[in-house]
Amino acid sequence: MELLRNKQGYICDMDGVIYHGNRLLPGVKEFVDWLYQEKKNFLFLTNSSERSPKELQQKLARMGLDVDESRFYTSALATAKFISSQCPGGSAYVIGGAGLIMALHDAGITMNDVDPDYVIIGEGNSYHYENILKAVRLVMRGAKLIGTNSDLTGPSENGIIPACRAMVAPIEMTTGQSAYYIGKPNPLMMRTGLRILDVHSEDAVMIGDRMDTDIVAGIETGLDTVLVLSGVTSREDIKRFPYRPRLVLDGVGDIPPKSGE
Repeated sequence: MELLRNKQGYICDMDGVIYHGNRLLPGVKEFVDWLYQEKKNFLFLTNSSERSPKELQQKLARMGLDVDESRFYTSALATAKFISSQCPGGSAYVIGGAGLIMALHDAGITMNDVDPDYVIIGEGNSYHYENILKAVRLVMRGAKLIGTNSDLTGPSENGIIPACRAMVAPIEMTTGQSAYYIGKPNPLMMRTGLRILDVHSEDAVMIGDRMDTDIVAGIETGLDTVLVLSGVTSREDIKRFPYRPRLVLDGVGDIPPKSGE
């Protein structure tokens, strides 16, 4: 724990670590207060592409957490950055939330449902049978398939729900084309997170609730790793993976030292 508390940079997942749906998890406020008090560099790095950093800031504010907008980085921003570097001024057919569409727009990517360069899939309520059919047709005609993240499921207040990869699967299976996934554990997103924090990987830690995205991303990028059991992973699940986190905690509330420690 001492090694963890001495790190200068903290990259934290959000769903299952900070909140479930609209419910703040126990100990989160104390953890964020501690990060500020200790003058730590920290970033909330989320695979969810539905909301913009401003919307995430407001969501936390409604739960009683005051965190600056600059402390958020999403798979939508990472996707927009990747597309604009690969195909500047390109176009895309998008199934996803406002956060993804805004990020692409800000990066100069135009919306196109006729002959786009890319079909991009994220989470959101706009997903339905008709736009899956359209996405399939466009990929068949040569559009490249992108998923904002590779999460199959996500936590919610009502239990486990399908996430981005589950939504991309019908398009992959129908077209025979594999999507390229941008979010964690893709090193593109992790390296950008470290650049934003302005810390070296050896002086940073990845805190998450998923072995297959958060923990493997931390290990592959050379960060210290902490798995919290407040999301989708149980202690039993850890045994199924060929790698393991350095620390396993009940939640981020275990990180600030208690009085007397």
